[in-house]
Amino acid sequence: MKASDLLDNILLNPGYPYNWGETNTTLSYFGLQQPGASGYVLSSFALMRLTSLTGEPVEYPRGSGKWYNNVSLGPQGYLFMPLSSCITYDTASKLLGINGTYGFQLSIMPVVNVSISINRANPLRLKVEVSGPGFPLSGADLSYYLYRAYKTGTYPSIQLYSGVTKADPAGVAYLDFAFNGSTETYTVVVYARLSGLLGIGHYSHRTFTRGEGVMPFVANYESGKVYLAHSWDVHDQGTPVPDYKFNATFFILTEEFEFQPWPIQNSTGNLNYGAKNYEITTLPVAHPGFLLITYWNGGEYGMNIMPWGIGTLGVSTVFGGTPQGKVWTATDFRQVTVDQIAYQAKITCWSLKGYQVWKSGG
Repeated sequence: MKASDLLDNILLNPGYPYNWGETNTTLSYFGLQQPGASGYVLSSFALMRLTSLTGEPVEYPRGSGKWYNNVSLGPQGYLFMPLSSCITYDTASKLLGINGTYGFQLSIMPVVNVSISINRANPLRLKVEVSGPGFPLSGADLSYYLYRAYKTGTYPSIQLYSGVTKADPAGVAYLDFAFNGSTETYTVVVYARLSGLLGIGHYSHRTFTRGEGVMPFVANYESGKVYLAHSWDVHDQGTPVPDYKFNATFFILTEEFEFQPWPIQNSTGNLNYGAKNYEITTLPVAHPGFLLITYWNGGEYGMNIMPWGIGTLGVSTVFGGTPQGKVWTATDFRQVTVDQIAYQAKITCWSLKGYQVWKSGG
């Protein structure tokens, strides 16, 4: 009963202040519901402010003492939030009134899994596999966006390939492109629809192998300020690449679930380690989308991607304590939506006061 009550308490109220997910304000009550929404609709930006259990914090710049929450997104995917702007488990427990009595762990996971892999490199063929909770999504409608890097003039650019297709009875579809995928850098985003369920997945391939290129760090959550950082100033591995020429493009998510370019400042530039090792851009506050950074050095390209709001790339979030070693735990589930994406919210709850067993009968 406590697990169920606690889960609904978190999911069915926006917390206070109501727009805390879009500001750096101090919370006086904890909740994840999208402000102005009804039912199990969660704020994509409030979820970004939860301290993650899935990645080790990252210091930037090195030696500065400024640490960032690290949400693991896989290769070429980054979500670094300043720890000072994140909500800790202890804070949430106190605001929920359970500090010292109950512990919990909350996971927010996509219901629909969209997996993308290379089926053939030349010409490029990508395999897309769509599955629901333990079964393939037969006949799901797929929309895809592939962003391919190329260079004209000083800075790298991106070329868009987009289209629609349908998954077969096994939940599989193939996307064909008329270029050699092994020698090109690209990022593909695919979303799937079926029977009211919406899921999304992404995959990146790069030719650059001498570092992580240009990495995004959210510097100020409330203003949308983002550092575009030279990777050598994040982790000094290998021989530093002195120069990166980059192009940063923000794609906003529309109500029709389409991604459209949105102008941002300092969208192109040159990072030089030892001289100018970062640039600053600003993303639109409270407008979900994703930031795609294309960089170039010596004829090689790379791409890094950052969600702005976790639903736009189907990011998972795990928040709270760890139930390992607890003798008794209770779990409960709810189906929720985040930026129109179908998610499952799962809570695991345990007592911090010990446990008792009640027996019924005479």
